[in-house]
Amino acid sequence: MTNAERVQAGQRPVFHYDGNGSLARVGLIFMASSVVMESEMWAMAAEGVSVHTTRIKLPKVTLEGIEQMMNAPQLEEAARLLGSAPIDVLCFGGTSASFLHGTAYDKALTKKLVSWAPGKKITTASTASLAALAQVKAGPVALATPYIDEIHQRAIRFLEENGHKVLRSQNLGINTDVELAEVSLDRVYDLCCAVDHPEATAIFVSCTNFRTAGAIEALETALGKPVVSAIQASFWHSLTLAGVKGAKPGFGSLMRDVTA
Repeated sequence: MTNAERVQAGQRPVFHYDGNGSLARVGLIFMASSVVMESEMWAMAAEGVSVHTTRIKLPKVTLEGIEQMMNAPQLEEAARLLGSAPIDVLCFGGTSASFLHGTAYDKALTKKLVSWAPGKKITTASTASLAALAQVKAGPVALATPYIDEIHQRAIRFLEENGHKVLRSQNLGINTDVELAEVSLDRVYDLCCAVDHPEATAIFVSCTNFRTAGAIEALETALGKPVVSAIQASFWHSLTLAGVKGAKPGFGSLMRDVTA
């Protein structure tokens, strides 16, 4: 029955889904120049899950640029603004920014976010990535990133200090945020295939402005092992913390338990 027929019959019309987060609302602190993480979260979100973003400025994807962003008062302001909204989970959407100085640094960031957004469940891209690797029972991994060498090496150090030996890795050497988002899924797919190692139990793809979600299922089919990306992990962990099954199918084995 069409809405016109419903109205004529004295019945209420059927409304279109409007993106309302009736199931869960995910709050995201994201870089002002970045575009990928929001769109991939929305692509993965099932009906009833919404994503709400506050942005902070990233001068450049270098150690100095990330340090500047993390030390700016904008970070606290963003967390407090986002925490004032009726969200269920607050996610800090920067992988390199949260693993920059290792695990202790990421945990300290989480404590700050808890104090700035009291009452909200909190995660970071780095925290979520470790939780995701544990979820897929990963041991040694292969690593793909778009980072410059200095940041790529810190990604290796972060993974290895958390028990995930990096058996093979490659990075693209990109230092501008806009360029990160322009890397095609074809190139991401080829990069992940190139880093695979026979003894790697999973592929990990770092960076939240680096397209991955659309290629994960194809990669898992081709490589026969879990593929975890920082964006996918962040969304999975946000849904897990919210306690909801709020993902669409088709985004990798990690998402199985939270698929609606």
